[in-house]
Amino acid sequence: MTGPGAEAREEIVLASASPRRAKILASLGIRFIVVKTGAPERDIPGDPLGTVAANAVAKGAAAARFAHGRRVLSADTVVSLDGRIYGKPADAGEAARFLRELSGRTHSVFTAVALDGEVKTSESLVKFRELSGADIDSYIRRVNPLDRAGAYDIDESGDLLVESFTGEYENIMGLPVSPLAEWGLCAKP
Repeated sequence: MTGPGAEAREEIVLASASPRRAKILASLGIRFIVVKTGAPERDIPGDPLGTVAANAVAKGAAAARFAHGRRVLSADTVVSLDGRIYGKPADAGEAARFLRELSGRTHSVFTAVALDGEVKTSESLVKFRELSGADIDSYIRRVNPLDRAGAYDIDESGDLLVESFTGEYENIMGLPVSPLAEWGLCAKP
């Protein structure tokens, strides 16, 4: 997969099957191939930064055997509120519970991005609207919440949930641009 203007840049390996991450890379003109690693994700209770860093590194290490000289980019994202980590929900019931708990509150979105094992982390804050049961049910019917940290995607009907945010929009999608620019993979945002 490639985006506009990508021909001038090296091709990297994206150790993620996330369509949101692929969308961000393509929009930046970064040339990449996708490798689904199947690396297990872990949850370090009370440590969202440690969780995302460990998972990003594990995904990158699992993809390294497919790199064939290319750089490996990997990432992991979690939502955190009151010391609790919200990863990907197991089912629609858990997704609804996550959204109820986040309703009307401001939470952190942490993403770790690793390039060949070097890790950078980002945090954004997201404030949810007050959500009714009907709002949550409607969102879950519209958007598959199971492959999304915190059971939501700001880029897909996020306006139904999100009142405001601070920080990088792309971080909330799961791949902040600022570390990519620091590594020279794209222009600075």
